[in-house]
Amino acid sequence: MQSINRRLSILFILCAMAAIFLVTVFVNMTVSNKFNEYMIDIQNKRYERIVSYFEEAYKREGKWTKATGIELMHEAYMGNYCLTLMDSNKESVWGMDPEDLLSQIHIGEMSIQDGVYTTKTFEIKVDGNIVGFVDIGQYSSVLLSEEDLTFKDSINKSIVLSGLLTLIIIGSFSLFFSKQFSNPIREVAKMSVSLSQGNFNAKSNIKSNIEELEDLRMSINILAEKLNYQDTLRKRLVSDITHETRTPLNVLQNNLEAMIDGVFPVTKEGLNYLNEEVIRFGKLINDLNLLKEFESESIKLKYETIFLDELITEISRDFFRAAENKNINIEYTIQPNEKYRIIGDKDKIKQVLINLLSNSLKFSDSNGEIFINLYKENKDIIVEFVDNGIGINQEDLPFIFERLYRGDKSRNQIEGNGIGLTIVKNILDLHNAMIKVDSKEGTGTTVKIYFTSTK
Repeated sequence: MQSINRRLSILFILCAMAAIFLVTVFVNMTVSNKFNEYMIDIQNKRYERIVSYFEEAYKREGKWTKATGIELMHEAYMGNYCLTLMDSNKESVWGMDPEDLLSQIHIGEMSIQDGVYTTKTFEIKVDGNIVGFVDIGQYSSVLLSEEDLTFKDSINKSIVLSGLLTLIIIGSFSLFFSKQFSNPIREVAKMSVSLSQGNFNAKSNIKSNIEELEDLRMSINILAEKLNYQDTLRKRLVSDITHETRTPLNVLQNNLEAMIDGVFPVTKEGLNYLNEEVIRFGKLINDLNLLKEFESESIKLKYETIFLDELITEISRDFFRAAENKNINIEYTIQPNEKYRIIGDKDKIKQVLINLLSNSLKFSDSNGEIFINLYKENKDIIVEFVDNGIGINQEDLPFIFERLYRGDKSRNQIEGNGIGLTIVKNILDLHNAMIKVDSKEGTGTTVKIYFTSTK
């Protein structure tokens, strides 16, 4: 198997080589074709000039002689082509021997196609009448001088060198950018392997300037945090279940053994005490079954119109007596001239409000205060519970809605089984409502519920 870095590098370089090869071939073909067209155009102009020269010579002399245009013979030798002058009857006036071209030094500077000698015959006209012919022969369709060949060769070399230089540059960039892609992905891959092995503390620190890769890195880090969080919850859940079930069972076992051994007398008060422990244990089981129904979404809600202002007023009055017994003041404020109407299961919403108000009362010390506020904010109806009780430790705050979770302080000092807030969260989720908790240990707690109002 190949690493992603190597695979990307090879892919980039192969694509670059293919692109450069194709560009080099097409550019070379285009340049060669254009150069040949240019040379053919020059050659055709040479032909026209030679014919024009003989036409002017005939006009001056009025006839053909052995010396007519003989001065072009030197130019022809230098240009690697042969001239043959013929009269109107195509009888030779004078001509050059093609074999003489093969002995010229310039023949090595020509482009000769298989050494085949070809000729072209052009008419010489004067006053519209054909007075003769000139035959131009050469060993190539296009005559190239030394300078032409050098120029063409330099172009081809430049194209090849440019392709090689471009390949080196693209190869360097490919290696650089492949690392930009591969390093974050490789880091995430290693991290996913660590997570699969149970190492939930793994974290990727290699940042990327590529948005998708950075999103991937952040997502895998968040996943690691959540897995670590869930692992912590799992361990605490086992601990909490053990704690919640062991206490009543130990009480029952110890007291029953003491009664059996005759240490404790079997009295009505003792049996009532044991019965209370059984009831507390049964309540824990019932709450767990209720939570199971919520989480399996088997709870059926009875939807109706609920007026939150009336419901809060009713619940607050029910808690006044309990608050007076702890010397705690309860005040509720309802923003006037607003309608606080929602659609939901009234009994379940009432259970939520009772649970939250009960918690505020339970975790508030004597002479404390509890404020219940009902108001609107944009399209939301907000129910707010504010107390100045013992508060919640910041380390415990993220876990308060987890089943059976209780902070160390509340576990040791306050009665409860850690399921109430979990049920609250599930009920609110079923009503598409949101709950937020803000708390500081030793200062108090603020709980806000956001309901969507109906018109």
